[in-house]
Amino acid sequence: MPFVNMKKASSQAGGGKSFAVRVTTMDAELEFSYIEQKATGKDLFELVCRTIGLRETWYFGLQFIDSKGYISWLKFDKKVLDQDVPKESPVPFLFLAKFYPEDVSEELIQEITQRLFFLQVKQSILNMDIYCPPEASVLLASYAVQAKYGDYDPSNYKPGMLSSDDLLPQRVIDQYQMTPEMWEDRIKEWYADHKGMSGDEAEMEYLKIAQDLEQYGVNYFQIKNKKNTELWLGVDALGLNVYDQNNRLEPKITFPWSEVKNISFKEKKFVIKPVGKKVPDFIFYAPKVKINKLILELCVGNHELFMRRRKPDSMEIQQMKANARDERQRKRCDRAKLAKEKQLKEEALREKAELERKLSQMQEEVRTAQEMLKRSEETTELLAEKARFAEEEAQLLTQKASDAEREIQSIKITAIKTEEERILMEFRAREYEMIATKLLEDSERRAKEADQLKDELTQARMSEKLAKERLLEVTMFPLASLTSDLSDFHIGNSHQISVDGEFSCELLGDGDMDQLSQEIERERVEYMEKSKHLQEQLKELKSEIEVLKVEEKETDLDRLHESSIQRGDSKYSTLRQAKSSSAQARVAFFEEL
Repeated sequence: MPFVNMKKASSQAGGGKSFAVRVTTMDAELEFSYIEQKATGKDLFELVCRTIGLRETWYFGLQFIDSKGYISWLKFDKKVLDQDVPKESPVPFLFLAKFYPEDVSEELIQEITQRLFFLQVKQSILNMDIYCPPEASVLLASYAVQAKYGDYDPSNYKPGMLSSDDLLPQRVIDQYQMTPEMWEDRIKEWYADHKGMSGDEAEMEYLKIAQDLEQYGVNYFQIKNKKNTELWLGVDALGLNVYDQNNRLEPKITFPWSEVKNISFKEKKFVIKPVGKKVPDFIFYAPKVKINKLILELCVGNHELFMRRRKPDSMEIQQMKANARDERQRKRCDRAKLAKEKQLKEEALREKAELERKLSQMQEEVRTAQEMLKRSEETTELLAEKARFAEEEAQLLTQKASDAEREIQSIKITAIKTEEERILMEFRAREYEMIATKLLEDSERRAKEADQLKDELTQARMSEKLAKERLLEVTMFPLASLTSDLSDFHIGNSHQISVDGEFSCELLGDGDMDQLSQEIERERVEYMEKSKHLQEQLKELKSEIEVLKVEEKETDLDRLHESSIQRGDSKYSTLRQAKSSSAQARVAFFEEL
């Protein structure tokens, strides 16, 4: 939680005594070192609101614990030090929501207001001040994770990443035989579904679900009726509710603020005068006068806001809402711009990967062509050497054949004196003829082999020529083009990945603004379908984890909620039923409880 020390100039504190104050909001701690002693509660409250930039001040107040241990709210019309504030320095206060809106999506204007409500409601659910069923707790946890971490990214998400976050009420964790990893898996499934949702949108979705919980925005007080029956009084944005001692989820009767005419108390007796002459007063008793003061304060504030909501907005509120609409539209433009940039970046990355793949493929083809060329050159050299050897061998055989022919002629010409010499000479002549014939055949065969080798050499040289041409083809334009593309390729800021100039809200185009409006309308139409789908998901998760439930750990509130669901009741149907009879009948029913 950030700490901010706000020191006023010494000239303001030099003229009189001062005191220090520490104000803790839901996401920051502020310390004001010099507050004038004559400062009123309003002065301090407005100082805090200015510091955090809050304009929807009517929901909030400064809470403290008085000397008797009761929760109190700082009164604006009295001096701070004249009230029963803690005798500490700095004086501690909590800046909290004192009153709640009826519909968060329609009433909350500023982001800071929404943020403070989100954090406070989330803490109330985790602290179990607001009952939340297990399946809804998981859904709310997924929105809280989206608000904190942004979109789910499988490449960066690591198991156990959520273990340090306080996401589920301890009551829910204790009720099921599930490990932290199993809970995290369930939360992660819904977290992944929220992709594209901004942080403030996730916070709003959290609040829209939370406001349908029975105990949302209700301040409970123990009271008794005239028969001394112990009951609970609930004060909220819609009116006053009366609950049984053992059931703070379902009111027995309710009095909307529209039916309340006057509120007052005397000592422990609290009197509410309903609208209508024949309707008797609604009277109950609180255990302490201090409690009645607090009830009255909350009743007056809630009644005032109830009536204000039903009147036209003031100029200030209209201006705030107009500014908020403009801001939301600007953010939509920014998100559209960011989404477009992200899309272009992803496309650029895919294009780069494709270029790198093609470059790698071309480089492999070049390497293969070079190897083929090298093998062709080696084959050509080998064949040329063989052809040369065959040619020399053929020439040698031809020479030998010529020598043999000359020897035959010489033998024929030589005179043979004796028959034996003649026969011997004839035998030798035939022998030489056979040798000559054989040599001639070998010579012809070698000549054919030489011709064949010449043909193979010619083919090898043609292959070498083709390989060189292929290598030249591969190493020319495509490779140079790919290398050039990759050398010029980069992914930079938004202006480096633009379509036609830099991005702005005009990214959507003039005609697309109508489309944006239509999308907003479509979102409203789709809300009911989304709610139906959400209910189906909740039922599915409930049935999935039901088998792991530990019945002994189930609380009374769990049983009451389950009974209400089986009857088909909801928060709003129960409230309608609790005020269905006349005011007179409700007062009579209360007195008989």
